[in-house]
Amino acid sequence: MSEQEGRRNLVLFYSWSGNTRKIARLIAQKTGADWKEIVPEQAYPSNYNTVVEQAKREIQARHYPALRSIDMDWSAYETVYLGTPNWWSTMAPPVASFLHEVMPTDKVIVPFCTHGGGGGGHIAQDIAKYCIGCDVLPLLAVQEDGGSRAERLVDQWLKRIGG
Repeated sequence: MSEQEGRRNLVLFYSWSGNTRKIARLIAQKTGADWKEIVPEQAYPSNYNTVVEQAKREIQARHYPALRSIDMDWSAYETVYLGTPNWWSTMAPPVASFLHEVMPTDKVIVPFCTHGGGGGGHIAQDIAKYCIGCDVLPLLAVQEDGGSRAERLVDQWLKRIGG
């Protein structure tokens, strides 16, 4: 088997409330991709208002939180479905931290986000800044956890991007 034939797909995500995890699980089930969660060494506060203010400070300061190690062979993946909550119109700092550490190249990055009403913000553009040489496909933005529409939204998006 050639190296190209052996490369797999990965769903990689950070989830604070569980919404992004739900969408990540759906994408992994529908694509047969492996999935891994980005976990900061220090968990974010469980209080919504507190985490919103902390995220705002971190994003403004370009803070990259320390992350727990993820056991995976990054080179084994060609396509990475990358998920994040929308925090202040961009990706959550743990996702930025991962991208800052890894600086992906030669991958297909397929971004998705969950949000409380802010849509996709400029998440795809911000991800592309860390992924020089990668193809960044159109973003899926799902409000909250998508509710009863989640599966249909993921199916439509996967069809649109050829996933």
